[in-house]
Amino acid sequence: MSVKHPIIAITGSSGAGSKKITNIFNHFAWREKCNVFMIDGNSYHLYDRNEMEEKVAESIENGGHLSHFGPEANDLNALQNFLQTYSESGKGQYRRYLHTLNSAKEFNQEPGTFTPWQDIPEDNDLLVYQGLHGAFINEEINISEQVDYAIGVTPIVNLEWIQKINNDTKNRGYSLEAVQAIIEHRLYDYVHYITPQFSHTDINFQRVPLVDTSNPFATMDVPECEESMVVIRFRYPEKHDFPAMLNAIDKSFMSRRNTIVVPGGKMDFLIEFVLNPIIHEIMEKRRQAAEY
Repeated sequence: MSVKHPIIAITGSSGAGSKKITNIFNHFAWREKCNVFMIDGNSYHLYDRNEMEEKVAESIENGGHLSHFGPEANDLNALQNFLQTYSESGKGQYRRYLHTLNSAKEFNQEPGTFTPWQDIPEDNDLLVYQGLHGAFINEEINISEQVDYAIGVTPIVNLEWIQKINNDTKNRGYSLEAVQAIIEHRLYDYVHYITPQFSHTDINFQRVPLVDTSNPFATMDVPECEESMVVIRFRYPEKHDFPAMLNAIDKSFMSRRNTIVVPGGKMDFLIEFVLNPIIHEIMEKRRQAAEY
């Protein structure tokens, strides 16, 4: 963790919707007049798409459960070293995982491959990690201690699966059966490596639909935000102004001393409302440190 070179992690599994919060950081960058650099956790996969398919097939044949959710398929040691180096010097190297055909065309590469490593820009003020392991901890690795603030995006699991099924079938060309097989294969790693992180995050945003999602594999449409409530859990509630939040958002209420519930249609507003003073404080401390 570093005052001069702050890091924020946004973590959630595939289909969780963490990119929504990532996009909001563009507003923060404009408001704070700072340069935000985004790092995608996919760039720390150990294998490209073709290699991963082979490794997964081998794992299944041997009764294993290799998936991108687990540490065996990711270079989390390299991620930890990168974050530590950035926090100390503001420097480091990054690459991109080219998920789609359109992103791959830009680099004249195949989708599912990595761009070459290159230096991150030197004029950035804030590093934002968005990916699967932003608050990961095990016996050898502690990503959580490398970041200044960790944000969890974790809709209830059936909604998460509905969002993944919808995205993978409509945007990535997967069949429903293929996505279901992926979800089933990832369950062990999801339980052991993804969900424990949300006990280490500073804040969690959990969308809860108010429509029937009891069979996510038969649900055709993703529930709209307006058909949901959002549960926000604060790790350190004493640092937040709950009366201000309740006054700012109609029909919001507190369900526990560290938890506020708001209508889903207000999710974007609430995210900015809650995170804006946090980002502002981080950037003010950075500016003050830079003056000395």
